[in-house]
Formats: sequence, C-alpha cells, structure tokens
Amino acid sequence: MKLRDKILSAILVLLIGVMLGMILMLFRQGSFSFDLAEVRVTEVNRSATPLWSHEDLERIDDRFLFRSVAKSVTPTVVYIETVISNRNRDIRGEQGDEDGFWERFMPPRSRSVGSGVIITSDGYILTNNHVIEEAMRDGITVTLDDKRVFDARVVGRDPSTDLAVLKIDADELMPVTIGNSDAVEVGEWVMAIGNPFRLRSTVTAGIVGALSRDVQIINDDYRIESFIQTDAAINRGNSGGALVNTSGELIGINTAIATQSGSYQGYGFAVPSNLALKVASDIIEFGEVQRGMMGVAIQTVDNRIARRIGMDKIEGVAITGIGNNSAAEEANLRPDDVILAVNGETVNESNLLQEKVAMFRPHDDIELTIWRSGDTFTQSLRLKEREVIVPAVSRLEEFNEEEEQFWDEIPEDGRERGVEQKEFEEMGFTLRALSTPEDPGKFNIYIYRVQPYSEAWNRGIRDRSELLEVNGLEADDLSLIEKEISNSLKNNGSLELKVKTEEGAIGFYKLQ
Repeated sequence: MKLRDKILSAILVLLIGVMLGMILMLFRQGSFSFDLAEVRVTEVNRSATPLWSHEDLERIDDRFLFRSVAKSVTPTVVYIETVISNRNRDIRGEQGDEDGFWERFMPPRSRSVGSGVIITSDGYILTNNHVIEEAMRDGITVTLDDKRVFDARVVGRDPSTDLAVLKIDADELMPVTIGNSDAVEVGEWVMAIGNPFRLRSTVTAGIVGALSRDVQIINDDYRIESFIQTDAAINRGNSGGALVNTSGELIGINTAIATQSGSYQGYGFAVPSNLALKVASDIIEFGEVQRGMMGVAIQTVDNRIARRIGMDKIEGVAITGIGNNSAAEEANLRPDDVILAVNGETVNESNLLQEKVAMFRPHDDIELTIWRSGDTFTQSLRLKEREVIVPAVSRLEEFNEEEEQFWDEIPEDGRERGVEQKEFEEMGFTLRALSTPEDPGKFNIYIYRVQPYSEAWNRGIRDRSELLEVNGLEADDLSLIEKEISNSLKNNGSLELKVKTEEGAIGFYKLQ
C-alpha cells in the first residue's frame, strides 16, 4: 500500500471514532428526542381480596392451615435461657491439663438456650429436662412471645422421659391446647415451633415419618423412648418446643434430632403429648412422677422368638424375666408369656408397652391380653411402686483392676484360692465364683461378663449380677452349676436362671 493510501485510511478511522464519540455524548445528554406515544388513560388493576380466600384454601388442603395454626400456637411457645457453671465441666484435652492452663481462659459461666410450652394460664411450662438440668440456682429465665421476661423455678424433672416443668409468676397467659397423640398417624402434616439457634418463634413444617421410635438417647435405667418422628426442621434450641397438628393441638414435645453433622438432617423426635401431659400432671401435683411398675424384663417379639415359643404370628412383646415379689409375679405371669395389648390397645414394640404402662400410677389396675403356649386370655394386673434400692457393693468390686486381669486366667488351684471361673459360650456369659467369708467351701457366683447381643444379653442379663439359682438349684458350687447347665441344655435345650442385679432386684430369666 502506498504511503498516501495509508495516511488517508488513518484519517478515515480517526473521523469515524470522533463521530461515534459525539453520538454517544449526545445520547447521554438527552439531546436527541423521540416521538412518544400519547397516553390518554393509565390504569393499574389491583384487588383488595385474593381470588381464593384463606377459608377456601384451608378446605382444599391441610397445608393451607399452617398460617392460622402458627398464629394461634406461637404465643404459647417460650424462649428459655439457662446459666450453666463451667467449674465442674471437663474442658481438658486428650493430653490432659494438669495445671488448669485453659481453665484460666474459660468463663466461669456459660449460657444455653431452649424452648418450652405454656400448658396452664397461671405459668406452668413444659420443657425438656436436658434444657435445664445443669442450670445454676436462679439461673433460668423465660421470655414470652410478647417479649416479657420472667425468672423461672424448676417444679420437677423426670430424666426417664427427658421432661421437666417450670413455673413463672404470671397470670392470664395463653396455654396450648393439648391433643391426643394416640390419634396421630404416619403421613399427617405437623408443625414444629421453637427457638433454633436463638431465632425466636421459628415455625417449620413437615409430616409424621414414624411412631414409637426408640433412638436410645436418654441415659436412664428406666428410660421411656417412644418418640414421634418428623421431618419438620428441628435444630439446637428447638428442644422443649411444640410439635402441633393442623388443628393447632400439641401432639409432642420436640426433644432430639438424628444427625451426623450436629444440625438438622431430616429426622426429628418428639415425646408424645399424652405421655408428656401425664408426666407434667404428676410433677405439678406430687413434685415427682408417679410411675406404676409391672416388674418384668421384656423384648419385642421377632421371628426368632416367635419360632422358639411356637407363635404363628409375629406380634406382641415377650416377657423374658419376672421380678421377685413384683406385680407380674402376683398376676401369675411367666417367662415366654407374650403381651399383645394393654387395656385393649395393641402393643407390638417393647418401648410402646413401656409408654402405655407409664400412663398409669402405682396401684392402678390394668388389663393385659396375654398369649401363652397357643392360648390367648386377659389378665388383670395391679401396678406397684418402683422400689428405690441403694446399690450394694458387689464382692467383685473388692478386686482391683490388676487382680481382675490376673484372674482372667484362673490357675488350677483356683478353688483352693477362693476363686473359680467358667465361660458358657453358647449362652454368652462367663460365671465367676468367689468363696464366702463365712464358709470357704461355699461360693457366691456372679455373672462376670455378658457377651453383647448374645442370648443372655438379649434376655436382659448384665455384668456383675449375682446368680442365685439354676433350674431351682441353689448356685453355691460352680462345678455343680456347670453340670446343671450342661445337662439342661442337652436334655431340654433351655434353662431358667434366678438372678439378683447390682441394684438388688431379683428376676427370673429363661434362656434357650
């Protein structure tokens, strides 16, 4: 290209750039005007009422009831804050902290939060035991939905159901309406109301996923877990809050979640309202729970149990042990009896049977439907009070850890040295005999180890119980007991044990 052509091309590009720049500036300054259409009428359609009223929608689907339910129930749910002492907490790491170095940087107190439900207009509040059990004296405050704050006192607690009752000095409160949890069905819509992560008055919705769930989270010998399972979002801070149906009735107290992350993963659990109301009524009236006891060890009937005892149908709850002088013994119940119903209400899970019986107080009469050896009949039973026994020190505790490790291998002259041991692998336990101080020729025999999920374990036998009898034979000589067990299993395929627990309770167990 010639030099002249290059110069002309450059000038042309420059002129084009100048023109584009001028046009852009004119647009920005609004110098260009455009013809606009003439508008004679401007009208926006608005409606003060929706096409479908709330009442119409509520008739179409239960989910449209959530709005009115939330409005009526939220004022009955309270925010609970507790002050907890850190002095007795183990805050040391795995390596230990002999000098208490980290304790110098820890506050002496901390706060935890939870929820509660107003059950009476004069200030009684139902919540979870774990929400308030570590609270310091005068360390519980309750904040109502209208933002009023009250100091609360503990009326009573029941660790076996993880429930507690608080009282605040207030009147004319709005109590929740308590529904019938026995009428709850899987698949129905529910709402959870509480204070997760300190977010006050939070409402979530879901369905009932299952009933009578036993998730083994309550640390108590007499625990009752027959939870309502829901997928309504429940998180930390929801504990003690309300689980309600689409009628706005309380059907459960939100208690726990099943999670691997520490937060909601779709599985929440609530104590049924019928059980919660009974516990609360007892605490308010007596200061503690009044619980009638049958005095039995039980196990849900499964295919193995049904086949062993000759049941044609897998149903009910099998009795595996009878307590000495218990209500069950007085009612002539026996091991291998199967409880099918309580007062006509079917029970097919052991925890459901516990829940049904827990609804009654000592000296109440209940009617059991019993299956025994192919026959079905009804049997009346009068519940007894739970005996609070101070645990006796077991003679096994006289051995320290080093001695126990040493005696795992019993020497040949063990009998002369006052100790014998024999493992019964088929039944899943080990017996240890210790000579009595009064007569070295006689022995106390203890159940030293029970293999988890063995026949003995499944029947409810635990370590450190004392063996009293085998098939009616007094257990004071391990060699005789060994022969009796061997012959009984060989000839009958079963044996009956009389056992005394560490707490002093005596029970009868049939093993096969």
